[in-house]
Amino acid sequence: MKKAPPFSWLVYALLVAIAIVSLNNVGLLDISRLARGVGNTLVFARDLVPPNPAVLPTVSRAMLETFQIAFVGTLLGFLLSLPLALLASRNLLSPLVTSPTKVVLGVVRTVPSLVWALLFVIALGLGPGAGALAIAFYTVGYLGKLYYETFEGVDKEVLEAVKSVGCNRVQLVRFALLPEAANSILSQLLFMFEYNVRASAIIGFVGAGGIGFYMLGYIQMLQYQNLLTTLLVTLAVVLLFDQFSALIRSRVLPKQTRAL
Repeated sequence: MKKAPPFSWLVYALLVAIAIVSLNNVGLLDISRLARGVGNTLVFARDLVPPNPAVLPTVSRAMLETFQIAFVGTLLGFLLSLPLALLASRNLLSPLVTSPTKVVLGVVRTVPSLVWALLFVIALGLGPGAGALAIAFYTVGYLGKLYYETFEGVDKEVLEAVKSVGCNRVQLVRFALLPEAANSILSQLLFMFEYNVRASAIIGFVGAGGIGFYMLGYIQMLQYQNLLTTLLVTLAVVLLFDQFSALIRSRVLPKQTRAL
């Protein structure tokens, strides 16, 4: 068995040192602080139960609004991200077009959804409209990147075959890129929708509508039993959509064969 070279041990030692220093700087090596945290968590868990069913109608309506925010935001984000991803694909256009487009997608992706929500609340006022636009912009940044990477990964032989019959760029997209990437496009879209349902529950913290508004209110008023009801409703919706998403994948996407 070969011994690791001294340089490798130096790298490992450096990583361990960085990990220890980082853990200490963020307070995770402070035993007394961690002990207090465990005690506070137990008190908080005790105050959560039992959930309060009286707020269920209010929470359910807010959850429906959250789902609508996620749906509209994902739809708008998808419609915007697809053409931007095509403009960013190196196997379709020159760097003069793809490079600036990738920069735009990178800038959009850098801004968290909560910050987008705050910006649109300032621009449009409180409500689900600001939340939907925040989710849409956040979706554009991530789906745009995922999609252009998918397009750039399409088999070159397929593209060359389509080009050889005299197809222009529009026909290349129509008959090569989109059909070859269709499964990935759908899979990534479903994943993004799943994520946006969760993200839509958080952007309500800044007044962008949805169930997050009630979560924040219950936390501020120390109504933890109401908060537990809200969390359980959110969990139920997320789990149901996960099952629905898995059903769509099993019906639409090709079945993967198990490795022998």
